[in-house]
Amino acid sequence: MLNRSFLKAGHTPTLLSAFFYFDLSFMVWVILGPLGVAISKSFHLDPAQKGLMVATPLLAGAFLRLVFGVLVDHIGPKLTGVIGQLIVLAGLGLAWFLGVHSYNQVLILACVLGVAGASFAVALPLASRWYPPEYQGLALGIAGAGNSGTALAALFAPTLAKAFGWNNVLGMAALPLLCALVVFLFFAKDAPNRPAPKRLMQYLEVLKTPDAWWLMFLYSVTFGGFSGLASSLTIYFAGEYGLNPIVAGFFTAACVFFGSAVRPVGGAVADRIGGVRTLMGVYALAACALAVASFHLAGPAAGLAVLLVAMGALGAGNGAVFQLAPQRFGAEIGVITGLVGAMGGVGGFYLATTLGVAKKATGSYQAGFLGFAALALVALAALVALKSHWRARWPQIAGAQAATVRV
Repeated sequence: MLNRSFLKAGHTPTLLSAFFYFDLSFMVWVILGPLGVAISKSFHLDPAQKGLMVATPLLAGAFLRLVFGVLVDHIGPKLTGVIGQLIVLAGLGLAWFLGVHSYNQVLILACVLGVAGASFAVALPLASRWYPPEYQGLALGIAGAGNSGTALAALFAPTLAKAFGWNNVLGMAALPLLCALVVFLFFAKDAPNRPAPKRLMQYLEVLKTPDAWWLMFLYSVTFGGFSGLASSLTIYFAGEYGLNPIVAGFFTAACVFFGSAVRPVGGAVADRIGGVRTLMGVYALAACALAVASFHLAGPAAGLAVLLVAMGALGAGNGAVFQLAPQRFGAEIGVITGLVGAMGGVGGFYLATTLGVAKKATGSYQAGFLGFAALALVALAALVALKSHWRARWPQIAGAQAATVRV
């Protein structure tokens, strides 16, 4: 995948800086999930409250991706990223110094952590603008693999919370994020082909295009499933199989690492065979795995195996969607990344919330899993209907670059 022509085509320091910034931002974005067992004990939370707690950063991040997407096109991705990192660092520092003393304060912190989730709308345009269309899937797959940061939270947060208390983990999380800010400042660079700033309403004109809405929906399923599970699985494994929070965190980390590692592969496969064909396989596999996961399997190893398949499929789908987006909206990649990423956050909020509500109402997570599996099948049906139109129309829109368009 990483051949010499790819390395020459763009700016490797920026690509790696985007990955690192994205990775550690996502670590703190979902940190309430791995800390959820400890926090719920402190405030005696029921399953629905736990679901809302881990889902709130996802929804806040969804909204803020719209804001950051516009800022990226207006002031550039590097400055936008720096502003976002400073806000998150301030929020974590205050939460650690002053303490978090109630469930309502947890939800306020969750909204601040949404700024870290908005890093998606910075990292991907920052990388995308350096690479030609034939390498968009791979470049954005590498940058987007930074969602592996959710695994870092699952891997380390429960252990640190047991040793030092969950509130101190918030202060500890600021330290690697500060390192990411330093790297970002020194090595990231805005591409020279940045489009001229526009008025606010001009950025949102892409919403008049049906293709934008379809891409938003497709990503709400792939990234929504990925982020919703990443936020919820520590609580799920602990509750369903009686695992202690540290082991549950290890299981969650395994799922997230696998899904993140497969994201560049999904982008590279989409570069070769087309994003539509790749996504059709992704949605079919994810729907089957989520449906199987909805049944309480015999043991934690079986549950882990099925959820690894689901997270791998969803991770590959994340890469495939962002093989398609720059080909259709190359000139508006900042705002389209914000819009598409926002719907990914909404999908994550929906899944995390419905899992918690289902557990509280029925004593089982089954309805939440099955509902999202059905959503994946709707996405598959939409692609079957859209593929011929996209393959005929998108090369015409691309004009001189039509030969490099692979839908």
